[in-house]
Amino acid sequence: MEIFKIIKLDKEQPQHLYVQLYKSIKEFILEGKLQEGDRLPPVRKMADMMGINNVTVVKAYEILEQEGIVYKRVGSGTYIAPQTSPKINNTDMENIADKEVYKSTSLIEQGQIKIDENMINFASATPSAELFPVEDFKKVLNEVLDRDKGYAFGYQEGQGYYPLRQILSSYIDQYDIIAEAENIQIISGAQQGIDIVAKALLNYGDYVIIESPSYTGAMAAFQSRGARIIDIPLDKDGLNLELLEKKIITHHPKLLYVMPNFQNPTGVTYSKNKKEKLLEICNKYGVFIMEDDYLSELNYYKEDNTTLKCLDTNEIVIYIKSFSKIFMPGLRLGFLIIPSNLHGKLLRAKHTSDISTSGLLQRALELYLKRGIWQQHLQYMEGKYKERFEKMCRCIEIYMPTEVEYTLPRGGVNFWFKLPTNCSSHNLYEMAVKRNIVFAPGNLFYLNNNYNEYFRLSIAAVNPSEIEAGMKELGEIIKNYIELQVKPICRNSSIKPIL
Repeated sequence: MEIFKIIKLDKEQPQHLYVQLYKSIKEFILEGKLQEGDRLPPVRKMADMMGINNVTVVKAYEILEQEGIVYKRVGSGTYIAPQTSPKINNTDMENIADKEVYKSTSLIEQGQIKIDENMINFASATPSAELFPVEDFKKVLNEVLDRDKGYAFGYQEGQGYYPLRQILSSYIDQYDIIAEAENIQIISGAQQGIDIVAKALLNYGDYVIIESPSYTGAMAAFQSRGARIIDIPLDKDGLNLELLEKKIITHHPKLLYVMPNFQNPTGVTYSKNKKEKLLEICNKYGVFIMEDDYLSELNYYKEDNTTLKCLDTNEIVIYIKSFSKIFMPGLRLGFLIIPSNLHGKLLRAKHTSDISTSGLLQRALELYLKRGIWQQHLQYMEGKYKERFEKMCRCIEIYMPTEVEYTLPRGGVNFWFKLPTNCSSHNLYEMAVKRNIVFAPGNLFYLNNNYNEYFRLSIAAVNPSEIEAGMKELGEIIKNYIELQVKPICRNSSIKPIL
């Protein structure tokens, strides 16, 4: 601990304190003053030593973790990782720090985006506020408060409010999933579910396999555990299973993370045959599957949207379901269906995250489901989204330039596109923002931020008139951008970075 006392943070410097702390710790490692396996001070202790708040220390540790310089052990602390890369000088270190700061502070790189007034938002995959069932939920909230008084604000058991788990056990019958209340874990949203599964199953250096492209939040959760991530390309009907099996044989992963129905960001749905073969392969080699049931409810044409969990006869699938995308995202409610042999591990991991999910919200959701209001809301949301979905399909066919590649999904809220290879979705994004249109650049969904030619458009936060106006405008922007790429560029022209 003595070595950390020589760190001097200067609040007068323009550089953020967490960057100063990050650079100081990294310099100690590069100079050999900190060795592999050394433990960093706990966040609170480091904050006290430096005279700063806990959040500043957390941010510094997060950057170190993102670079693979340190790793976390649940309940133990943060440790120096093996340093496999060559030593770099201070100038290089400052350049890397600047890039990391930009990466950590840029909203778009964090999966968030600033939406100004009159902006058409194709970026967000969460529903627009006018779709939230505020009045209905207010009624059940008030009823819970009248009925349960102060008990509504107490801690629930770590696994979740038992009456809610009971009703969820009945609710999942519609997905042909059979699970008792004892195998259901209430979580504070899908992101927490992914995080606690990662905590329970993955140790530093373990392998985990994901789809390519995939959900950014899942990648971040696995990286925070020091896991080694392998990404497998998606075909039009799901993962490339031949490559998957080869990677499993070579690397012996502990976990596979997939979204088999209306995958985010591509909209791909696995074929029934591919789902069955995927289960066979993972059962053969002892690999757990984390199934993120992202949006299987939004199946507009009633085609097969079988979950892996309903096909799972060997208890290898950990099923995650969130209500965020079709209810109210700020409630942060969801659930896991846990294989019996993982019950204890996942319950302990949940407890280290937040002890228990909000009791008031769990009780309100239980009453909401019990009254049948949920089914009414689900039908309403499906109707609204189908209207948007069909409008989007028509607008793509009319306004999207023929040079742009895509395959229309059959449900969900996301559409995935590929620009010509000499084009960048980041440059396109910059052009679109100036015309009050935003979308998600595709590299955000790839493990190494590659594949700049892809981008995602979502219909979750736009109404039909906005879709029409936005796609007409975006089509013109894309057309002009593609034409610009094939013309000679003047010497004094420049491309500006996204800020």
